[in-house]
Amino acid sequence: MELESPSPKNPRRGIYLLPNLFTTAGLFSGFYGIVAAINGRFEIAAMAIFIAMIMDGIDGRVARLTNTTSEFGVQYDSLSDMVCFGLAPALIMYQWALRDLSAFGWFWAKLGWLSAFIYAAAGALRLARFNAQVDVADKRYFQGLPSPSAAAVVAGLVWMGADLGIDGSNFVWVGMLLTLMSGLLMVSNFRYYSFKELDFKNKVPFIVLLLAVMVLVFASIDPPKVLFTGFLVYALSGPVFTLWRVRQRRRERHEPTV
Repeated sequence: MELESPSPKNPRRGIYLLPNLFTTAGLFSGFYGIVAAINGRFEIAAMAIFIAMIMDGIDGRVARLTNTTSEFGVQYDSLSDMVCFGLAPALIMYQWALRDLSAFGWFWAKLGWLSAFIYAAAGALRLARFNAQVDVADKRYFQGLPSPSAAAVVAGLVWMGADLGIDGSNFVWVGMLLTLMSGLLMVSNFRYYSFKELDFKNKVPFIVLLLAVMVLVFASIDPPKVLFTGFLVYALSGPVFTLWRVRQRRRERHEPTV
């Protein structure tokens, strides 16, 4: 999870154990995903990325709830994100599909690992930009696709393909296109809703709880397809929302004033 740095006026020194344990668990999941992909266990590898996402969502909330936010934790979380959502998805996709581009010749073989590298580099640039703009950015929106969501799109395709028993060699072109698209969206200027305005501390109507339960039930029916589709829709929402906003502003400029 991309965290806000503690105020420089009141820095916290030292290392807090609890939130960093969750960060370490996420880092372990990302590393294990790479190892599993090398061993050809692609379904487990993709699942490890989603487990890393859960750990990434927990560590920041634990740090805030227990008042154990520190500069060390922020930096450690960012480095863990680079492994879990930058390197791991790129290597998993390469092992599953992109390396099979070598069957089309040396040029396509290079394009395969370059596509994976572009995604990994975009993940690093996305995290660096977020850390540099955390104090001035609009908290309601992310600039560019968040790296966990990009990782979910890439890993989701691998998980869905492995779950259906489809060999990655049949998905080389789709895999390359999705990898490049996810990487470029991370470093784009498209705006994505951050959901940070949702307040989970206060009371909510009963219907909200019912809807949350229905979402969990729906996702449990077929997790690979549901998760991949959901995150793909979110990835595409950025360009759609941004283009809609541009069109609205142009329309407002051309409307005659009364």
